[in-house]
Amino acid sequence: MSVRILNENEIDKMRIAGKLAASVLNMIGEHVKAGVSTETLDQICHAFIVNDLSCIPAPLNYRNGSSPPFPKSICTSVNHVVCHGIPSDRKVLKRGDILNIDITVIKDGFHGDTSKMFAVGEPSALARRLINVTQECLYLGIQQVRPGARLGDIGHAIQTYAEKSRFSVVREFCGHGINDRFHDEPMVLHYGNPGEGVELQPGMTFTIEPMINAGKRHIRMLADEWTVVTRDHRLSAQWEHTILVTEDGFEILTLREEETIH
Repeated sequence: MSVRILNENEIDKMRIAGKLAASVLNMIGEHVKAGVSTETLDQICHAFIVNDLSCIPAPLNYRNGSSPPFPKSICTSVNHVVCHGIPSDRKVLKRGDILNIDITVIKDGFHGDTSKMFAVGEPSALARRLINVTQECLYLGIQQVRPGARLGDIGHAIQTYAEKSRFSVVREFCGHGINDRFHDEPMVLHYGNPGEGVELQPGMTFTIEPMINAGKRHIRMLADEWTVVTRDHRLSAQWEHTILVTEDGFEILTLREEETIH
């Protein structure tokens, strides 16, 4: 397996794409409220990405193997939807819902990929804990990133914390290399053993995007060939950032102003 090492010019383009992707999540938050459809959220994000940022929404018409083209510009995964939820005017948000919005933009050929959990009104105590633990899993994974570390260190940190919190880690989907390709090597598993897997080197860029379930880890795909849900219909949460391996650690290319991580 060959993992691409980006040069400084490519890294600068990744920084720009990452900041722009983060800005979409900053923008959309005020629109996430009861009575709004996920289709409306998609339309607002699409207009902002295309008109305000002069970017391309990477998910729109994206193909993954034999699946049909993804029909929307963002992914909206509500409650027990694990990932790749398709925005719809039939899916109207209600109080207590939790929602992951996944954004990927293309700017000058390079990708910024990030997602965030939102709550509609006040979620249940379980939902709030799941959201918080999943974000902490992401941060713990990121904190393992440094030259000489291994991908297994990231997965182990995430898995250990999630399972200690009595949640489960989805295993069928993972983080991925990202650059001028949406999905590239390496695969970044959210479970595993320390000291195993690809050794990290400065210039690598990839996503970390743990999907954590309140119930069991098992999932199933719906007939649309995109939407993934928990098999037991328990809640699921996800957070995602695009990461650069630096000479002495990491840089979060999609960091939002509201976040603090060291």
